[in-house]
Amino acid sequence: QVQLVESGGGLVQAGGSLRLVCAASGRTASWFNTGWFRQPPGKEREFVAVISWNGGYTYYADSVKGRFTISRDNAKNTVYLQMNSLKPDDTAVYYCAADRQIRPPRTDAAGYDYWGQGTQITVSS
Repeated sequence: QVQLVESGGGLVQAGGSLRLVCAASGRTASWFNTGWFRQPPGKEREFVAVISWNGGYTYYADSVKGRFTISRDNAKNTVYLQMNSLKPDDTAVYYCAADRQIRPPRTDAAGYDYWGQGTQITVSS
């Protein structure tokens, strides 16, 4: 079983930066493609970014491209999401998720097997 724990959320002013951390337990976690999703208030969960198991492939939602960077350190079983130039529209609960199947990285939430509990990001204007 794999458990994911997010940290790094909080309140930040528009234009500021935050780094989210997703720590995974379980020795096989470093083999999983890992994504970040978010759920804004009153809206559905949406894709943010994904990174392949070896870090060789990344993909971003258009809304965060150029502002957010996903990375990973498999030696630490950790995936990061560096968020710069934050906007009020980035306010949401952010979740990391891992796909245990060996396949190309996916952007749909249904393609992920393990989820963290989420961390709140609030961007004030």
